[in-house]
Formats: sequence, C-alpha cells, structure tokens
Amino acid sequence: MTVHFDRPAIDADTSPGSRTRTPSPAPAHAAVDPKRPFVQRIWRGRPEDPRWARPAFLALLLATAALYLCNLSASGYANSFYSAAVQAGGQSWKAFFFGSLDAANAITVDKPPAALWPMALSVRLFGLSSWAILAPEVLMGVGTVAVVYAAVRRRFGPAAGLIAGVVLALTPVAALMFRFNNPDAMLALLMAAACSLVVRALEDGRTKWLLWAGAAIGFAFLAKTLQAFLILPPLALVHGVCAPVTVRKRIGQLAAGLAAIVVSGGWWVAIVELWPASSRPYVGGSQNNSFLELTFGYNGLGRLNGEETGRVGGGGGGGNGGGTWGETGWDRLFGSSIGGQISWLIPAALILLVAGLVATREARRTSATRGAFLVWGGALLTTMLVFSYMQGIFHEYYTVALAPYIAPLVGMGATLLWEKRDKAWASLSLATAMTATAAWGYVLLNRSSDYLPWLKWFVLVGGLTAALGLIFAGRLVPRLALGAAGLGLVAALAGPAAYTLTTVNEGHTGSIVTAGPTVAGGRGGPGGGGAPGGDGFPGGGQNQQNQNQNQQNGNGFPGGGFPGGRNQQGQGQRQNQPNGDGGAMGGGGGGMGGLLNGAGVSSEAKKLLETDADRYTWAAAAIGAQNAASYQLSTGEPVMAIGGFNGTDPSPTPAQFKKYVADGKIHYFIASGGMGGGMGGGSDGTSSQITSWVEANFKKVTVGSSTFYDLTQKASG
Repeated sequence: MTVHFDRPAIDADTSPGSRTRTPSPAPAHAAVDPKRPFVQRIWRGRPEDPRWARPAFLALLLATAALYLCNLSASGYANSFYSAAVQAGGQSWKAFFFGSLDAANAITVDKPPAALWPMALSVRLFGLSSWAILAPEVLMGVGTVAVVYAAVRRRFGPAAGLIAGVVLALTPVAALMFRFNNPDAMLALLMAAACSLVVRALEDGRTKWLLWAGAAIGFAFLAKTLQAFLILPPLALVHGVCAPVTVRKRIGQLAAGLAAIVVSGGWWVAIVELWPASSRPYVGGSQNNSFLELTFGYNGLGRLNGEETGRVGGGGGGGNGGGTWGETGWDRLFGSSIGGQISWLIPAALILLVAGLVATREARRTSATRGAFLVWGGALLTTMLVFSYMQGIFHEYYTVALAPYIAPLVGMGATLLWEKRDKAWASLSLATAMTATAAWGYVLLNRSSDYLPWLKWFVLVGGLTAALGLIFAGRLVPRLALGAAGLGLVAALAGPAAYTLTTVNEGHTGSIVTAGPTVAGGRGGPGGGGAPGGDGFPGGGQNQQNQNQNQQNGNGFPGGGFPGGRNQQGQGQRQNQPNGDGGAMGGGGGGMGGLLNGAGVSSEAKKLLETDADRYTWAAAAIGAQNAASYQLSTGEPVMAIGGFNGTDPSPTPAQFKKYVADGKIHYFIASGGMGGGMGGGSDGTSSQITSWVEANFKKVTVGSSTFYDLTQKASG
C-alpha cells in the first residue's frame, strides 16, 4: 500500500526523514482525455489513482446509501417535534423560513431552521411521509462519507480514503443520526466540509478555500447554533501557523473566513431580529422572543454551565458530579450510556494522531500532511473536551459530531504508518493502536452480555493476533503482512458494524434515541426512552411509551431481526406512523404523551379535530410541542404548541391566548393528561394559567380516553 502525495510541489515535505514521493506517471488508461464519455470519466477517476480506486469509492457510496435506506420507514416520523415543523414548512413558506412548528406560525422550534429546509422541500415535492422526511438525512450521510473520503484521498491515497469512509459509515451513532430528522446530520456534513476545505487551504494557500470553509461553518450555525463554532479555534490556529503564505496574508485570510461566517450565518439572524415581533412566530426556546437570547442562553452558555433558562432538569454538576444529563469528566464519552455510540475507535484515533505528528516532526512548517493531522485532530480534541465537561443538556446522539473527525485520523494514520512499517516505532504504533482497539471493543461488547456473545472474543483474539503480526509487519513477506492488516481492520470494525446493523434494523422515535443494543447502565433506545433517573421525564416516572408496549418482530433483515439485538420496533416503542389514521400506536391518550415523545392519536380524536378545521387558524392548542406535533401530524391541521418544546416558553401569554379564543382562532384545547398544564412549567407558569382558565370556562369533550375542551362553547354553570 502506497501513500500517494499528488501535490508534491505544494507540500514540499523534503526535510530529512520525509517520506514524500513524487507520483509515478499516470497510467495510460487514466490519461486525461476530455473526449472520453462522461460515465467513463466518472468510473475511471483521477489519473494518479489505481484502476480499482474509483469503482471502490462508488461502491462505498452505494453500500452506505443501501445500508442507511434499509428499513428507513420503521422510524415513522422519528422526532415528531421536527417532523411537525417540516410539515408546516411544506405548507407555508413563512413557516419554512422561520422554522415554525405549525403552518399558522405560532412558535418556532428551538433551533435555527437550516436543517429543516431540505426535509421541507422534500415534503413539498413528494408529500408528507416518513421517506420524504428521512431520505434527505440519508443523502447527507452519504455526502459526509464522500467528503471525508475525498479529503483523505487527496494526500494519503485512495486506500486511506476508503478506510476513513468505511469507519464513518459504520459508526453506530452516525447510522442512527443519518436516518433521523434531528439537526445533527447537517451539522456533521458541514463540519466535515469545513475541515476538508481548511486542509485544502493548507495545500496551496488560496483564500477561496477559507471563504468556503467559513461559509460552511456559518451555515452550520443555522443548523445547530454555537456547536458549529467549537472547531473554530483549532482550525484558525492551524491555518495561522501552517498556511504556505506570509503572516500578513494569513491574517487577512482568517479575517476573510470570519467575514464569510458572519455573512453565511448572520443574514437569517439579522432578518429575524429586525422583523417585527408582532408579525412573526415567537422564537421557541427563548424567554423574551429573541433569537440572540436563545443562541447565547439556552443553546449557548447554558449548555456549558447547566443554567439553561426554561430547561428540563438540571445540569451535570461540577467536576465529576452526576446530574440529569450524566456525569461529566474525561471519561464521559467512554461510559455505559455513550461508549457504544462513538468510542470504538477513539483510542486508535488518538494514538494514530500522535504517531502522525511524530512521523512529520521533521517536516517544515508548511507541511500539509502534518497540517491535515492537526486540523482533524484539533477538531476532535476540542469537541471531545467540550462534550466531556459540559454540564447542561447532553444527549448520546450529540457524539455524531465526532465521527467525521475520528474517521480521517484512522485512515490517515493507519496508511502513513503502514508506509513506514519498516521502522520499529511505526510498526509498534500500529500494533499499539490495534491492541487498544481490540481491548476496548471487548469492553464495549461485554456491556451487553446477551448480545452476540461470541463477537467480543473474535474482536479480542482477532485484534491481538493482528497486533502481533503488525509488530513484525516490516519483516514479514507482503502476503502475511497484508493478512495481519486485513485481520486487524475486520476485528476493529466488527463491533461497530454489528451495532450499526442492529441500529438500522429497528425504528427510532422520540427526542432521545440511541444506537445499538441495550447496555447495562445505558438509557434511551429506539423508542426514545428518557433521561437518566427514569424511563421518560427527567427525575423518574414511567414513560408513557412504555405503558403501551408495541412489540413487533423485525422485518428489516431476514429472520426478523439482527441476532442478539432488539426487535424492529424496539422496547416499548410507540411510533407516529404517517399512514392509517395518522396516530401513534395505541389509540387513545389525549394526555401529554411525554415531553420527549409524541402522544397517541385515535381515529376518533383525529376526526374530531378535522371537523370544521378550515374555519379556524388552529384546529387545537396543546401544552408542549411533542403533544401538539402528534395531533398536527395526524390531522394535517395547524396545532398550537403552548410553551414550545418544554411547555415553559412564555408564548402565548394568557392574555394573548384569551384573545385568540375570543377571536375564534382556536377550536379545541387538548387536555394535558394530569401533567398540570406545563411540562416543567410550575403551577404559576404561563401554561398552567392557560390550562386553569380553559378548564374553568369551557365545555369538556371526551373522545375515548382523550379529553378536549371546546373553546367555542362555554361550560355550563
């Protein structure tokens, strides 16, 4: 295996000890010929690549797409909170622009709307369905694999790119979130693109790459606010030190990149802040109807210190103290709840990062090879540090942001050390990375004692055997050395691949979802689960989903499910299916449905809300977004989410709600199932005040087990 440096004049790693090679002449079959058919040019690829490279890359993308599309509709509407906003955006361009939860534009989601836009456009084109919502997320996953492959291949060769692409595609949390409708899929794609563009800027020093990287980060801000900025410090530092241009130009390029961030991310913010509040939806998640307050409060510093205004549950506490969102500390990403999502190859990535920097220690300042390790490694370390110690809201699926950084480090480091395997330190580094991967994979698999019990032994024994072979890789005959490397790659990927297959074999719904099988001490699951301390609402109590367990044997893989995993629908899952009577599984409950998961909507309740719905701005109003979303997705009619996601936002105020009712804009109020009028909202909160006023003044209507209040009819007496 050869590391290809296809731009030696740019990198110029010609210092003592450098292994940079001048590329061999392009093979005759790949000579640049603009007259070749387009399909042939796509299939053959770049002139400097071997004949197998482009077919292997296309096969990787095809396999990734097939894997992520498999059993996609099992998740139904996935997170109904975002699906309702997608539905609204498919009906109203105003709701599309602002990211409103309903087409009548009462309140927005608690994020910027960029991640909703591809899904809303898909719904406009193909109609509302699970596939229309989730297929764009799959395409983002395939796109992220392509970006990572291309970024690694440019300097380290197609073999390194393929390893990186496979590692990313088989990361369990990536398989989860690239099949789910949260904003994290778009964030991962844009972060990978930003890092790859900065690496390009380190190669030739062109300003345009910094401008495009800034645009990617700015647009990522419109997907998930300040999380997009976590990688800014390492990227700016690496470019400022290593770019092959003068100091003055480096400073100017960084300033231009910052301007690109401001423009690409700030245009929407400026419009929202300047738009009259009276004619736009309330900014969900904020306490004073300000997107800037949402950005720097609930979605910003509050996530770091745990002081999110309007949050559900507390933070993680200081130091290693536990809290609603788990213990903080350096080992947080390796714990029972999170480890199986992302950490399989983190030890190897860190070891290979160090080894890559050692290998390029004598290269000059402008080495793009070393710069690539610094860019991807800096992004990984910075994000890991923040995730490990942030005390606010933290979910397992956030760790998908690490996947696009881990995969390149594994691909780059493994191939670079393989090229230098005749040196003792390089072969020992490879063996060390393999040993750490095998041992850690065994630990992770051992946390699920009933899950494919033979697999942990294969990973451990196979990995250690491969590590032994890698120690002597420089002395073995090529066939044996390649056999050891192949065995090591299979052993390293066996664990995450099994978790990934289990993940795609089941549906996932709700606000908190996890990949892979159930593990000891874990939380979440396919059906949404809940926060620590209980199966649903933070702090304890049984999740409503678990009251109506819907066990169906899986049909995603032959035999009804991946061996050792959960069945297709998972444990205690109630999903919002986009067909039938539009409701979630189980017919009734007009209650809260849970803060983290949607409510069940019966056909009778659906019919009630649809009757004369066109005469009202909102067919109904409900406390909390998940509850409102279930009814909106079921009926296709706007349903006002009082208090936003948590039920704690002061929108609408009691006075505003009373005026809406007086003006005949809302038909029904959906009872909150004994949750007191506000999930997390106290007895004197806005949601509670509205609930008390409705219950005291309007006629109660019971349909099956669901309770509504007809806001057009006063209560008798």
